[in-house]
Amino acid sequence: MTSYDPSGTALLLMDFQQGIVDRLGDPAVLEAAAHALEAARAAGAPVVHVRVAFRPGYPEVSADNRSFAAIATGAGDFTESSPQTRVHAALAPGGGEPVVVKRRVSAFTGSDLEVVLRARGVRTLALAGIATSGVVLSTLREAADRDFRLAVLSDACADGDPEVHRVLLGKVFPRQAEVLTVAQWAAGIG
Repeated sequence: MTSYDPSGTALLLMDFQQGIVDRLGDPAVLEAAAHALEAARAAGAPVVHVRVAFRPGYPEVSADNRSFAAIATGAGDFTESSPQTRVHAALAPGGGEPVVVKRRVSAFTGSDLEVVLRARGVRTLALAGIATSGVVLSTLREAADRDFRLAVLSDACADGDPEVHRVLLGKVFPRQAEVLTVAQWAAGIG
C-alpha cells in the first residue's frame, strides 16, 4: 500500500450534492465518503468539494450535449442556487474547504479546480464521487493528463450501472490510478 503526504494530497468529493445523491446515492457510499472526509481532515490534507451547477437559464448547456440538455429543458433545477446542487449535508464543507462549481462532467472542465490545487501544492488526488462512469472517470482521465498522481476510493464511488462501476474500478482505473478502499487510503494518509 502506498503512503500519501497529507500536505500534497487532496481529497476531491465530487457531485455529492442533494439532487445526485437522491437519485444515485447509496447510504454506504455516503458513509464511506464521510469517513474519507474525516480521515483527510484528521491528517490535515486539503479537501475540495466539487458540484455541478449552472447559471439561471442554462447558458452553458448546448442542446447538443446529451448529458445536460435534459436538465436545461426542465428535468430538474440544477442552477447554482438550487437545493439540488448543494453539497449533501453529510459532507458539508468545513472552514477553508473550497467548493468548486463545474459546468461539465469533469471536475476540471469549466472550473477553477486546477488553480485551487496548484495554489496548495497538491500533486496527488484521491477521488470519490457519483457517478463512477461520469465525474470520476472524466476527472481521472483529465487529472492523469495533467500529471497528477491518482487514487480512486472505490467504496466512496457509485454508479447507476453496477456492471460499469465494476469494470471501471477493476479494469480501467488501475491503468492510471491506485484503486483503494477508504480504509486503505485513510491508513496511508494518517
